[in-house]
Order: sequence, then C-alpha cells, then structure tokens
Amino acid sequence: MQTKPFRIGTRGSPLALAQTHETRDRLAAAHGLPPEMFEIVVLSTKGDRITDRPLAEIGGKGLFTEELEQQLLSGDLDFAVHSSKDMPTKLPDGLTLSAFLPREDIRDAFVGRTAAKLVELPEGATVGSSSLRRQALIRRLRPDINVITYRGQVETRLRKLAEGQVDGTLLAYAGLKRLGMSDVPTELLDPEAFPPAPAQGAICIESRVRDDRVNTLLAAIDDPRTHEAVACERGFLATLDGSCRTPIAGYAQSDGAHIRFSGMILTPDGTTSHRVEIDGKAAEAAELGRKAGEQIRAKAGPGFFSSWT
Repeated sequence: MQTKPFRIGTRGSPLALAQTHETRDRLAAAHGLPPEMFEIVVLSTKGDRITDRPLAEIGGKGLFTEELEQQLLSGDLDFAVHSSKDMPTKLPDGLTLSAFLPREDIRDAFVGRTAAKLVELPEGATVGSSSLRRQALIRRLRPDINVITYRGQVETRLRKLAEGQVDGTLLAYAGLKRLGMSDVPTELLDPEAFPPAPAQGAICIESRVRDDRVNTLLAAIDDPRTHEAVACERGFLATLDGSCRTPIAGYAQSDGAHIRFSGMILTPDGTTSHRVEIDGKAAEAAELGRKAGEQIRAKAGPGFFSSWT
C-alpha cells in the first residue's frame, strides 16, 4: 500500500507543468487516488538555462532530460514527464519510456506578425525557429526568407515576435492547445507539405525498467495507439541517428492492427529532400520505423548525409 506520494519529475516551463498536471490528473482518476498522492518535483535542465545558442552547439536533445534522468536513476524520482519529441533515441541504461498519453494535434502552427500565412510573408522577411527541421522546411517552401535561430519558452518566443524581432515563428500546435492558446496561430500547416517532428504532440512518461510497482501504475494511462506510433517514429529516428543536428520529419498512424508511416529527410538548406512511406503490423512498429530509415538512407545515398555533420 502506497503511503507517501509518488514523486513526478518535470521541467519548470508552463508547458512542461501543464503536461505534468495532465499526467497527474489522469493517474489520480485511473486509480481513484487524491492528487496529493502525486508530488510534482520541478527541476531546471541545462537546455532551459542556456537559451542563447542552438541546441546542436551545446549537446542536443539530452539537455532537456539529463537532470531528470539522474534523479530517476538515484531513486529520488519515481517517474518523469516529457515531451516525446525532446527524448534522445538512446536512453540511459535502466530507464524506459513506459507510457504515452493520447496524442494531441501533430501539426506545426505558424504565428505571423506581418502576414497570416507563411507563403504570404514578404520577400526577405525573417522567421525565427530553433528546430533544424522547421528551418529546412521553411527554406524549402520559401528560399527567399531569412531564417534565424530563435529559442526560449513558448511565451518568450511570442513576446519576441510581438516586439518585432521576427516577422513570424513556428510552434507545435499541441503545445499551444495545452497552454490554452489555440487561438494564437494565424495558420495551421498542412502535415503533407510541412511534416511534423517524430513524436510531436505526444507526452511520454519515463521510469525505471525494473520498477514494477511504478510501471503497473503507469500502464493504466498508457495509450496503445500513441505508444505504437511513437515507437515507429523513434525507430526511424534511431536508424538515421536523429538529433538536433538533423532535419528529420515523420509521422505514424496506428489503428491497433496496422500502422502507416511517412517520413522525410532534408538537407539543412532545404534544397534536397527524400520521402519514404511504409505500412505494416502495429505489433512491429519499432522495426517498421527502422526499416523506413534504412530505405530512405539507401534512397538518399551516402553523399546526402555529409551536410548533416
């Protein structure tokens, strides 16, 4: 019988806290427990503290998870809540992504100051984004646009936009919805023309592999369709060595029996891209994603990837 609260680790941004509160509320409802049985522990990560440089320069995705994972491994936390797209494809030994909440909208949202749509921006306009995928896709659609690195929490990026530092920016629509900001976008981008990051819109929960008590608790809120889709997308990423240095897009959809995946890789300047589509059994989601990665790697050829280093 659990007598002391479960300790949930999270970053301190408003979005991270909104995702953690959703996780806590789902767990409390699933197990008939009071919210007080879940203690939210806020940690500052290196990725939160260093916002004046691109992620690729300071270590990549793991910058948003390292401090949380250290406390998971030490036993100071019972589990941690993350944005799935922030997770490296290789986790520390002893940790696993044990559960995924039902996925939100996967689309990217454009927020324009001088034009409502990305394609309507004037020639030479400036768009800010920290994502190499978004930067490459913007350049692919609008090579005349000036794209700059633009980091910070959602609220910070919107403030910089309002101050006139850029003409537009892109954000995950899922995050805006979770923050109660679904009216902020001036355009929602078509995922066919502007495909999302792998695992975009999905909240994941990380725990210790052998902690049966906690993993049984988390299993009650795991969404199987999201779990399968993200496993496929992360398999694709892992095969391509996906990091913050690599423009990669991908999205899988599972109906429980079958899964369909579409992926894209681009050069950072957006001038060259390759697509892959594949489908198969949902039970083989991760392997399907790896197969898609192998296919697109073969299609692109070894020279393509020299621009990623």
